[in-house]
Amino acid sequence: MTDQPDPYAPPPEGGQPQPGPGPEQPPYGQPQYGQPQYGQPQYGQAQYGYPPGRQPGTNGFAIASLVCAFVCSPLGIVFGFVARGQIRRTGQGGDGLALAGIILSIVFLVLGVFVTLGRN
Repeated sequence: MTDQPDPYAPPPEGGQPQPGPGPEQPPYGQPQYGQPQYGQPQYGQAQYGYPPGRQPGTNGFAIASLVCAFVCSPLGIVFGFVARGQIRRTGQGGDGLALAGIILSIVFLVLGVFVTLGRN
């Protein structure tokens, strides 16, 4: 027979049972070479989400610029330039909205000045 101890035998007097050869378990820490880590995509698999360096969504100041162009033109101009600066720095969307807000704000501001001066 073999020299392996009986795993069902009672432990020796006053001690712990001797560990027998069992199935090999990987050590704690990093996974074995060739095994994928949880959450890490394999090579060649499509990755989801936004590309690095680009934040999702439209810049809030760009939306505010377009809205304020119809309500308060000077505020629309300010919000538009703030939005364009943030969009260049962060990579968010909404550059066209900000530009439209600036242009409409200037047009409505000039029209408002002409209407006001024309009444006098």
